[in-house]
Amino acid sequence: MGSVILTALAAVGLYLFSGLRVLREYERAVYFFLGRSWGSKGPGLIYLPPLFAKMQKVSLRVMAMDIPPQDVITRDNISIKVNAVLYMRVKDPVKAVIGVENYLYATSQLAQTTLRSVLGETEMDELLMSREKINAILKNIIDSRTEDWGVEVSAVEVKDVDLPPEMKRAMARQAEAERERRAKVINAEGELQAAEKLAQAIQLRYLQTVNEIASENNSTTIFPIPIDLFRGFMERIAPAQPAEPAPAPPPRALAERTSGERLPTKSKGKAKA
Repeated sequence: MGSVILTALAAVGLYLFSGLRVLREYERAVYFFLGRSWGSKGPGLIYLPPLFAKMQKVSLRVMAMDIPPQDVITRDNISIKVNAVLYMRVKDPVKAVIGVENYLYATSQLAQTTLRSVLGETEMDELLMSREKINAILKNIIDSRTEDWGVEVSAVEVKDVDLPPEMKRAMARQAEAERERRAKVINAEGELQAAEKLAQAIQLRYLQTVNEIASENNSTTIFPIPIDLFRGFMERIAPAQPAEPAPAPPPRALAERTSGERLPTKSKGKAKA
């Protein structure tokens, strides 16, 4: 009788001991009892009734998911291959297990289709120059759709853009032409600055020479000055001068004008007796 009790106690202890589980800090267990979800447990030591309860472990760490290269035709009809990487983590373990069959596979497929649709509406230059903007758009779209699955997308980064060979050659020619244009502009700006400095140096040397002549010899110094230096000044003061009076008519015209007039005559005196 005692052996039977010991056997029964040993069986009960083994049954209870077999239901113990240890979960790490980053793990959670979605607990099902008789097929019904009872939420999540962990971390640390948990107990699950054997034969009646089951669990599914879910990691809460950030996972990096590689998005394979996708064939994309941009809005300006350029065929390219683009791959990316997606950073995600499980925010709600219960939704990640119950809301979707395989949250990793579902998130990967959603990321691939979103990458093709977003880049299909983007031009090639925008893809190469506004990479951060495109990454933000991809992240917002994928994160909003995976919210019901308990998955949070922290970032999406476009890694590599594979261009066709003819497009690479065309871009290389464009870059070379742009570098030549910048070199010519820089050369022209240098020549302009050198000419300005040279003109300033000539003017300064001219004034220094005049100063030296005036200081050495106490005499009057005559030096030529281009009249063009004073042309603007003369044009400004020209309208301010008073108008000259009309010239007097010539004497002949004055005589012609007065010939028709009768000149006064002196009266004769009385005759002498």
